[in-house]
Amino acid sequence: MTAPETITPVYPGWPIVGNTLEFARDPLAMFTRLSRQYERVVRIEIGGRKQFVALRPEDVKYVLQENNRNYVRSPAFQVLKLFLGEGLLTSDGDFWRQQRRLAQPAFHRQKLAVLAQTMVGEATAWVDEIGQLDLSKPVNVSQSLMDVTMRIVCKTLFGTDVVGRLDGLSHALETINYLANQMLLNPIRLPRSWPTPNNIRYQRASALVDNLIYGFITNRRKTGESRDDLLDMLLNAVDEETGKGMSDKQLRDECVTLFSAGHETTAVSMAWTLYLLAQHPEIMAKVRAEADQHLGDSVTQPTPEAFRALTYTQQVIQESMRLYPPAWALSRMAVTDDRLGPHRIPAGNTVLMSPYLLHHDPRNWDQPEVFDPERFAPGRSDGPHGKERHAYAYLPFGGGPRLCIGNQFALMEMQIMLGLFARAFSVKTLPGQQVVPQPLITLRPKKQVILQVNKNKIPLPLVR
Repeated sequence: MTAPETITPVYPGWPIVGNTLEFARDPLAMFTRLSRQYERVVRIEIGGRKQFVALRPEDVKYVLQENNRNYVRSPAFQVLKLFLGEGLLTSDGDFWRQQRRLAQPAFHRQKLAVLAQTMVGEATAWVDEIGQLDLSKPVNVSQSLMDVTMRIVCKTLFGTDVVGRLDGLSHALETINYLANQMLLNPIRLPRSWPTPNNIRYQRASALVDNLIYGFITNRRKTGESRDDLLDMLLNAVDEETGKGMSDKQLRDECVTLFSAGHETTAVSMAWTLYLLAQHPEIMAKVRAEADQHLGDSVTQPTPEAFRALTYTQQVIQESMRLYPPAWALSRMAVTDDRLGPHRIPAGNTVLMSPYLLHHDPRNWDQPEVFDPERFAPGRSDGPHGKERHAYAYLPFGGGPRLCIGNQFALMEMQIMLGLFARAFSVKTLPGQQVVPQPLITLRPKKQVILQVNKNKIPLPLVR
């Protein structure tokens, strides 16, 4: 029996601007207030548009999974489409389903095992580089991680022929990310064709990325060269239903999406993880002990298979992504009228969901602000007061059919990087240091994470 319709509560705001200023100033604090004041659904207004915030994991599951065909990408994704095009992150409907079918085989376990060897090699080189620094001085961990994840995504996506152009590519992606954040937060958006300074910067950065990626696609099609990288897998993908592969434009959009998402989000998540470990040396010691046990003191590079045994390391990463989920907010627009429980969602309105809110809600987790990797120990799925935790109370990679296609890729990459790092180093925060989150497109540290890195007393050789 369907519950009777209930009037959805409205979060108070200012005339004309609604809740726009409060949301722009500190959306995480605003989400926290909403979760404490309201039970299930609350309506807010941002940029002149009504948004229905879903506070319960069961309603988030309904939107993302159970009735996902009634919910499409919200208008906010139009900003990302300017650069990402019709990639998996931004497309909808039948086109998205076709692209997902084409791309999915590239991320099967057997394919990832091939890419893992590249990850191990690059992570080993990264640890070697840190070991050669003057460690009497603090290390800019954020920048170091951006550099190594860029190398990893370049080699796993395109092979080795991109490495010489990393600096220009990295700067272009940073420029695009910065300007996209500005566009998302600014309700007044000038046409991209207007020659404003920001538009010119955006167009130049986009052109650099396009020229590079189209060049790889054209060269690979021309030479027919076969490589164990993601571009090769995408080039050879054929839709079983249509018998067709991807066009150059489709390949470009998917490569740009994978490049952008696979680079920054992993680096940011790893920076948060090392910052948390620097605050909890007892947990860092457990990670190191596990690495010593399973990676050993071999004079050769550990095999990718060795990292599968790092279960506690994986728990640490999972808990870090609970506290600081890279995708801190998700949004979907209702195609037809719908309801979340007793609350009506009119067609054309947006449902706003926040993994950050769900991950920090005491209705879903005991002591949600505490860093406790044991929450993810095998066999545990407990929520508050001993109750079983709802599956959608934890969404670091989204949920439903649109679950991030690269989730296993990212987890494997972070497990390899953290295992090798912990075997060689320990970390400490600087005196008086406090890093706070900045919710942009991803949940970045507001300032770069800079830590004191120390070599372990008995360093283990990392020979490539």
